[in-house]
Amino acid sequence: MKATRFDQKFDAGESVLEHLDLHRAHRPGLDIKRVNVDFPQWMVQSIDRQARRLGVTRQSLITLWLAERLEVRTVP
Repeated sequence: MKATRFDQKFDAGESVLEHLDLHRAHRPGLDIKRVNVDFPQWMVQSIDRQARRLGVTRQSLITLWLAERLEVRTVP
């Protein structure tokens, strides 16, 4: 299917899912990049207390806090 026809179907509200390979699809800018950050012990202990209180992992809590600080919306 040519791009113009694909765009016409999409703009008309028709389903275009059958023309997409969803197994290979990804959202730009959401690729994971591992970084190492050093924190003082007291900070790690405080983060761990908050994470336990909220029932999430340390990594999830730090990611959430950074996203909030950067005013980035998380994707469900």
